[in-house]
Amino acid sequence: MKYKIALRETDEGFSVSVPGLPGCWSQGATESEALQNIQEAIQEYLAARDELLEGTVVREVEVAS
Repeated sequence: MKYKIALRETDEGFSVSVPGLPGCWSQGATESEALQNIQEAIQEYLAARDELLEGTVVREVEVAS
């Protein structure tokens, strides 16, 4: 699965967030480190989301843009 990310250079290195996953962000001293860290953060975010949805009925809806 692919996610769009927002990567920003800061005084300390790089900050990265995932607009499609509110609250999912990370950072790194280098761009490469930040990208690796956000991959791990996305995996942890999705695992926590799945755990919270356990036992619920999940459906999809289509929204026209």
